[in-house]
Amino acid sequence: MTGRRRVAIGAPTDAAADAGAAVVRSGGNAVDAALAAAAVTMVNEIGIVSPSAGAFITVQTADGAPPMSIDGWVDMPGRSHRHRFGTGTTDVDTEYGGGLQITVGPGSVATHGAVAAFGEAHRRWGAAAWEALFEPAIDVATDGFSLGSASRFYLGYVRDVIYGVDDASRRLLSGPDDTPIRIPELADSLRRIGTRGPDEMYTGDLGIAVADDIVARGGLLGVDDLAAYRPVVRPSLTVSSGDWTLGTNPPPSVGGVGVAAMLALLGDRPRDGRWDVADVDRLVDVQRSVLGYRRDMLEPAGDLHRAATDYLALLAGGGGLFPGSGSTVQVSTVDTDGTACSLTMSSGYGSGLIARDTGIWLNNCLGEQELNPHGLHGLVPGRRLLSNMAPTVGRKAGDGRVGGPRRDIGAMLAIGSPGADRIATALAQVIAGFVNGGMTVQAAIDHPRLHVHHAGRADEQVMREAYPTMYYGGVIAALLHPDATVEAATDPRRDGATRIDVVGG
Repeated sequence: MTGRRRVAIGAPTDAAADAGAAVVRSGGNAVDAALAAAAVTMVNEIGIVSPSAGAFITVQTADGAPPMSIDGWVDMPGRSHRHRFGTGTTDVDTEYGGGLQITVGPGSVATHGAVAAFGEAHRRWGAAAWEALFEPAIDVATDGFSLGSASRFYLGYVRDVIYGVDDASRRLLSGPDDTPIRIPELADSLRRIGTRGPDEMYTGDLGIAVADDIVARGGLLGVDDLAAYRPVVRPSLTVSSGDWTLGTNPPPSVGGVGVAAMLALLGDRPRDGRWDVADVDRLVDVQRSVLGYRRDMLEPAGDLHRAATDYLALLAGGGGLFPGSGSTVQVSTVDTDGTACSLTMSSGYGSGLIARDTGIWLNNCLGEQELNPHGLHGLVPGRRLLSNMAPTVGRKAGDGRVGGPRRDIGAMLAIGSPGADRIATALAQVIAGFVNGGMTVQAAIDHPRLHVHHAGRADEQVMREAYPTMYYGGVIAALLHPDATVEAATDPRRDGATRIDVVGG
């Protein structure tokens, strides 16, 4: 690093954004800031994420290398417990999201991957000490916190029926919403991860304790599943839009494929800083096409990577228009060294269970019915589940001017969103408005959105946003300008916080 590094951070909560800023002041860069902010959400976004989560991380560096994506998503457990397939779960009917059936219980817990992805990202691109990334999260778990709006909204529907079954979970959530929640056992678990490294969640005492508790309750996730887990690093799926080259989550995630396909089909729309009537009509056709193709061709595919590659090749050849809240957090960061990092993470809707003596709420990703088209426990152990997540970075070539500590890097963008199947539609609309429409990144985020619900089905609805609501996502972005200034932007549809901090001198 030369001179003073400035880092822009967009995160779901003030505590998460503060964590990113703190690690910057200790020498961290954009990647460190994203990891530290995300670690805090593992504490204070109950029902959304935890250390028992999966994550995707996409990074663009300033050295001209192509963007890379780390797949730390959950996979199918059960190597030693195949006889339990189809058991250990309960279906719970809720009013959340207009009426949703959620599958919970020990048999809904998938093999977690977020901490492994954090470790790989830090090994490749981190500048701060690994232990420093978890210190703010440990403080939040120790000192106490209040629930954020997304967590509070979700738990308002499921606190009793999902999070009130397990004794430890019920005790922690039994007070009024404004009562600070303290989880010393979770602080101890995070301290172990910080001190001993990411392997502690897989082959260390902590990982073994989590797996043993799940198996004792009748679940599938065993110590052999954790020992076998590896994050996968892949070149990002790239797509050109205007003067920008964007890198997003590649297959087997279907979210990145959706973003790339929608941007390709939108072409140069919208124009002149606004979505006109023709642009909106095109947007509806594009969403209907991409979401319908995803449902009919991608999700059931035995080889999702090949099916997605064939689809994108078809789009490149000019084809592709065919007739016919998700429980996620997002952190976006950039720095003036020229690094952009987008991180999206989820624990599903949560199983409602806390692994004994760890403070870790367990995921229910095997019970997310929309992400398991092959049915409950329908995958072979070790196979990744489907995902809508699409953390995205972008680079616009520089013009040779000197700006701040670097030359000819141009502009950098980190962007992503929660929102289940609205992730791709939200990101495509915001990116198109920013890149093609000439809007500021904040104006593009604020602009009303639409989403084609149940695309191509008899009950299809074109949902047009009349007022800001979290249904349409919660986009968070960070932007490095060519003059080395940085900014971060969050979505008025959900809680969000931004920070800009400096290290060096």
